[in-house]
Formats: sequence, structure tokens, C-alpha cells
Amino acid sequence: MQQLEELQRSKNLLWNLTLRELRSKYRRSFLGWAWSMLNPLSNMLIYWFVFGVVFGATPPVGDPSGVNNYAFYLLCGILPWGFFSLVTNLGLGSLIGNAGLVRKVHFAWETLVFSQVIFSFVQFCIEMSLLCVVLLAAGSPILQWIPVAFLMMLLLTVYAAGFALALSASAVFFRDLRYLWTIIIQVLFFATPIIYSPDRLDGKLPPFLEFVMHWNPMAVFIHSFRQLLYHGRTPELVNAVYLIVVAIVSFVSGWAIFAKLSRRLAEEV
Repeated sequence: MQQLEELQRSKNLLWNLTLRELRSKYRRSFLGWAWSMLNPLSNMLIYWFVFGVVFGATPPVGDPSGVNNYAFYLLCGILPWGFFSLVTNLGLGSLIGNAGLVRKVHFAWETLVFSQVIFSFVQFCIEMSLLCVVLLAAGSPILQWIPVAFLMMLLLTVYAAGFALALSASAVFFRDLRYLWTIIIQVLFFATPIIYSPDRLDGKLPPFLEFVMHWNPMAVFIHSFRQLLYHGRTPELVNAVYLIVVAIVSFVSGWAIFAKLSRRLAEEV
């Protein structure tokens, strides 16, 4: 309750920090906010060429959308993953990067993390809006599912924010965490069905490992986004309930870790 009160008192600071991030992200760059789409597009082109052209990977045919395009299939997975990766990486360095402010001024330090989360969400909205336009042009009947996709985006934001909170405070005490997280995020990327479909794992792994990889929360998030955008249908109810639970658990746990470690943040940062 005390944390919420401090956050409420720091709402103007949160707004100003978010605006600072939005204004300074691509300042003086020639393409400006177009860079926010070029990074996932470049990744998509690389994976499309390596796995789609060289190795001949084929996407499932959208049901009922009828879309059959490996590049679109990749984007439906790369964009949510890229958002999760961006939030966690920016959140991890949010306290260390503002060490002088943390040491000198007492305020709700969570605002430093949440400003990065909100900034990343704005960028995520731009990317997903462009993807929806492309999929609509390709014939995917996603128009009715856009509100549901937006709710899924909010749910993913809550899930990622929990990680960002925990990582930001932990990185103050364990400076090697930024390097360790880079390795972890790479492993998780290939352990999540982003560049391949989930059925590629059927019968190829021990049952326990296959179960763990199937219920990896990011795998379920990406599967749900693909059902909404690529296939043009609603996600399974069990997946939706699962994602709500893991998002709440992630956020509450992350904030609890942040609150516990914040007692010594000013001394250690």
C-alpha cells in the first residue's frame, strides 16, 4: 500500500520521464521512429532467408484466414518477443543508468522502470499497428480481433513489467546480471517457437522438456498472438486464463522483489 501511495505521488515524474524517453529515443536520427520497425524487419528478413529460403521452412496455413506467408508468421512472433526483450533489457539498466538521481532524491524508484515500460509499449503499439495493416491487406480477417489483441498486449506488458522490476533491483547488487541476462534471453528465444512452429517439437524431446517448452509463458503469448493475427481466431480459453495468472504472478513477484531490495538501493547503486 505504501508503494502505491509513493507511486501516486510520483505520477508527474513518471509522465516526465516517459516523455523524456519518447523524445530522446531517436532524436537527430534521419529516419526517426521508423527505426522502431526496421529492427524487427531486419530480424524477420534474416530468419526468413536462413530458415525459409535456405532450410525450406514452411508456415502453417492460417485457419480460417488462409494466410500462407512465412514472413508474416515470423513477424507475429518476433514483435511480441522483441517487446519482452526490450522491456526487460531497458528495465534492467534503469536504476543503474540513473544512479545519481537514486542516490540524491527520494521518490518512488519504480517510476524509473515504469517509464521504460510505457515507452516500450508505445513502440510496441506502433509496430503492431503496422503489422495489422499488412495482415489486413493480405486478407487476414483480424479486424474483429484487434481489441482482443490489444488486451493481449496489455497482458504481456504486465508480465514483462514484473521481470523488469525484479531485474532492475537485482542488477544493482549483481552487476554481472546484465551479461547473464543477455545469454538467458538468447536461450529463451530459441527455446520459444518463434522461428518454427510448435508442432516441430512433437515427439522429438523428452515428455517433461516438451511440456516445459510448450507452457513457457512467452510461447503461449506468441501462440495466442498468432491465433489472433495470423489465423484470425480467438485463443483457447485455457491459454487466456493461464496468461492472466502468469502475468499477475510475474508482476506481483517482481514488485515484491523490488520492494525488498529497495531498502538498500541508494547505498549500493
